[in-house]
Amino acid sequence: MSKIDIVLGLQWGDEGKGKIVDVLAGRYPAVARFQGGPNAGHSLHFDGRSFVVRSIPSGIFREGSTNLIGNGVVLDPITFREECGNVAKIGVDPKEKILISKKAHLILPTHRLLDAANEAAAGKGKIGSTLKGIGPTYTDKVSRHGLRVGDILAPDFKERFAKLKTRHLQQIADLHYECAPEKDEPAWMEAIEFLKGFKLVDCEYFVNSWLDEKPMLAEGAQGSMLDIDYGSYPFVTSSSTTIGGVCTGLGVAPSRIGKVYGIFKAYCTRVGSGPFPTELFDETGEKLRRVGQEYGAVTGRPRRCGWLDLVALRYTVMLNGVTDLIMMKADCLDDFDAIQVCTSYKVDGKETDQVPFDIAVPIEPVYTRFEGWKTDLTGIRREEDLPKAFLDYIAFMERYLKVRISVISLGPDRDATIER
Repeated sequence: MSKIDIVLGLQWGDEGKGKIVDVLAGRYPAVARFQGGPNAGHSLHFDGRSFVVRSIPSGIFREGSTNLIGNGVVLDPITFREECGNVAKIGVDPKEKILISKKAHLILPTHRLLDAANEAAAGKGKIGSTLKGIGPTYTDKVSRHGLRVGDILAPDFKERFAKLKTRHLQQIADLHYECAPEKDEPAWMEAIEFLKGFKLVDCEYFVNSWLDEKPMLAEGAQGSMLDIDYGSYPFVTSSSTTIGGVCTGLGVAPSRIGKVYGIFKAYCTRVGSGPFPTELFDETGEKLRRVGQEYGAVTGRPRRCGWLDLVALRYTVMLNGVTDLIMMKADCLDDFDAIQVCTSYKVDGKETDQVPFDIAVPIEPVYTRFEGWKTDLTGIRREEDLPKAFLDYIAFMERYLKVRISVISLGPDRDATIER
């Protein structure tokens, strides 16, 4: 019996999961997405080309791979069709390689409008939504009003669609938001017909039968600090981005889980609103953004940047039972004379190494300083060639986190990776 191994982001998303899933996918015959939607862009770089996938699992470009969109995902048919078109341009047939859970929920055009209406009504209290309709879709799922992929095969699907659309339009009117509700509907209905050309599966049966014979890799979207239960609530996403989301998002038992790869950046970034204890508002923060090219893969929004927060990182390592750590973008710190790492918080004058209930309260990060390595790491492919200052930095983190950093990424390409 095989296991399902998992790749999770341990910060506020944008850790570099797409690259790592692409690297690891060569070892797994199947890759599955278990939560999130097209608000998450995973960037892949290989053979001198770059791609961004949103709903499609990052194993799509690996020859012979099976790619599953699980029931915990919310799917926008229009965005998905566009993605498939981009994949097809380089000779990959998405209909041969992608399976979709019948229980995945559909994002309607009015979900996007409702998202925008809610953000507009929130004013200064807005959460920084990507306006992709994710939150309203999960809201309909929980309130038992949603439409699922399997519903598109029902003879009364258009009636079900019209009923949910009417409900949304009333909610939008109550928020006094002006919009054009019919604008994207024809394209959406065309994309629904496109969806019918894919193999729609009972995800839970498919995954468990697969694991009886072969391993699978589960790919998380966003990051653990955006988890609906354990993140910086209410500035979070609408799904379970931590390990529990794998079980509910694919229909697998905890006993089926094998390795848990936790991915983190050598510094921190965040998109949108919400608390960020180590955020930098000075030239150092701007330098991190510039060197790291920290702009959203989907939205293009500049990311907020700051030093690495080991307090939050140890918290998410604990939550997810991480077995292997993967550090991304260490090469972006090559030119810094000194590097700071947050090792505790001061809250109400008291020092703590735990994430407080309300991370939005005033938090003063307490830093440990490291000398920079002032070396170009991007061409290094062997651990023994890494500078001592960098290895000291790694060793400190491993002692603090109590988990081995088994992979170090030193650039966006597949081969810019050191496995320790």
